[in-house]
Amino acid sequence: MFGVTDESRSASVSDSDDEGKVRRKKRGDKKQRPFWQELPILIVIAAVIAALMVTFVGRPYVIPSQSMEDTLLIGDRIYVQKITYYGSDPAPGDVVVFVGPTSWNDHYKSVRSDNSAVRGLQNFLSYFGLVPPDENDLVKRVIAVGGQTVQCCDAQGRVMVDGKPLDEPYIKKDHPWYTDRPNAVYPAGRVFGPVVVPAGHMWMMGDNRNESRDSRAHVSDELQGTVPFDNVRGKTVFKIWPPSRLGPVRSQDPQR
Repeated sequence: MFGVTDESRSASVSDSDDEGKVRRKKRGDKKQRPFWQELPILIVIAAVIAALMVTFVGRPYVIPSQSMEDTLLIGDRIYVQKITYYGSDPAPGDVVVFVGPTSWNDHYKSVRSDNSAVRGLQNFLSYFGLVPPDENDLVKRVIAVGGQTVQCCDAQGRVMVDGKPLDEPYIKKDHPWYTDRPNAVYPAGRVFGPVVVPAGHMWMMGDNRNESRDSRAHVSDELQGTVPFDNVRGKTVFKIWPPSRLGPVRSQDPQR
């Protein structure tokens, strides 16, 4: 006896194959968009990601002065991250970027162009960290924080916090201290305090003490030279340029 072909099953398989071919053909008919059409979308996505990174994670800054030598040199590009201070406050020894209080702006000049179109472009690029912001951003080291008393100097010319001299191996230059001249006269800023740092504030000094206009230069203002934590932009964690200077920027607590 010869077998009989199941015509209904054969027809079903054939129909299924035809439908699959039609679906594959339709999918094949969909042409990929030209790159020039996708480019604006990619730019918008990249801009949004960059804006989120700058706002919530961190951004690069360029060192414009010698106030933090030799820790940071003029022209160094640093990465400043914000995440550390979401759950904690700046601590002694941290190298911090902050906005100078209003009374610190007497020597600040805008970095923006007088041309409105160029200025608008600068403001836009600043939002993504590609050009400096138009504000008095400074980088210094935290020496003391809220509730502590800072002053200078002890018998050896060292800065003291709560009556104890600091260990500051990062200092490059400071005005000489004369142990044999009890009546010696020193340049402004070499001797200061005592200053009680208010809660939520910090006392800032540059590592290059001879060339740093820091908290010492503003002891006569309403905050006695201290800086609010709210002014902090982030913690300096890495030198990213030039390649010869690549490396971490570590906190060194001088109070230990």
